[in-house]
Amino acid sequence: MAQAAFEELVEDFEFLDEWEDRYRLVIEEGKSMAPLDAALKVPATKVEGCASQVWLHVTPEDGVMQFEGESDAMIVNGLIAVLRKLYCGAPLSEVVAIDARAEMGRLGLNDHLSAQRSNGLRAMIERIRDVAAKSA
Repeated sequence: MAQAAFEELVEDFEFLDEWEDRYRLVIEEGKSMAPLDAALKVPATKVEGCASQVWLHVTPEDGVMQFEGESDAMIVNGLIAVLRKLYCGAPLSEVVAIDARAEMGRLGLNDHLSAQRSNGLRAMIERIRDVAAKSA
């Protein structure tokens, strides 16, 4: 169910044996994203439940999931980039069926994120799924 961009990321991760290298790749993914427009960093786009500052601007278009986001933490910015690869372009009707935890597990992320980061990741996933469910 994952998008092609996410499958490519899974392949990239398979070539990396060390978690530190995978961690660096997640951070690089975040650095490659365009910054979120400052006008979109408002309470309505802020994701609660994250230890760092996180904003997601979810904009489903033509029945397809789209969103952009930003965090003040490099690793969380990377996690946003990973979620974009997982969800952006997916039909809204399929977004809620994507098992994000299992997909992130394919990258080994479930085993290497702190409890706070895991909670923040769950909060971001819930926001995406909620918008998809309401928009489908």
